[in-house]
Amino acid sequence: MFVKDQMTPHPITVMADSSILAAQRIMKENNVRHLPVLNKTGALVGLVTRTSLEQVRPSKLTTLSIYELSYQLDKITVRDAMVRKVVTVGEDVPIEQAARLMLEHKIGSLPVLRGERLVGIITDTDLMRTMLELLGARQPGVRLTLKVPDTAGELARVTAAIAAEHGDIGAMGTLPSDEPLKWWVVLKVRYMDRDCLVAAIKGLPEVELLDVRSE
Repeated sequence: MFVKDQMTPHPITVMADSSILAAQRIMKENNVRHLPVLNKTGALVGLVTRTSLEQVRPSKLTTLSIYELSYQLDKITVRDAMVRKVVTVGEDVPIEQAARLMLEHKIGSLPVLRGERLVGIITDTDLMRTMLELLGARQPGVRLTLKVPDTAGELARVTAAIAAEHGDIGAMGTLPSDEPLKWWVVLKVRYMDRDCLVAAIKGLPEVELLDVRSE
């Protein structure tokens, strides 16, 4: 799975010389939190967020009337509020690499480039939705959490035991556990009786069944 599969194509953008009031209005009307900033040639020159917009509001403006406040804020441009050193990603980058970039830089979105051209944006919300799909959160079935040894063939033993009882694995995720040389495995199994599934897993030596629930 790649960035292009989960990004929002043709993202809503704003011009660098637009006012911050215009940018806030665009965000509110379209229910977005990040706006790539373009110059007059269409090149990406920055990124503006709700937080960066709030940070350019001078505190002394709070003493002004609503009309004076609007007038003063209208003179502050997106160029004054935008992040200039934008972390970007290519559309053919694996989705987990995009997630790592967001985590490392502590940011909530990545503009997606094809060469020098902006073609999309991927956000932390997109990554959360991807995680839900990968773990089968929207699929009916039986959800299992297992702890298995970190040795070759363990996942094959688990999947073979389920297949032998005619179960279908709709989703699977793995990650290192809190115990050395052990991994957590999360499965969503369809078309299989819960009790039969539990019996099949418990018949596997060294595989711990930590949680089971029907969803």
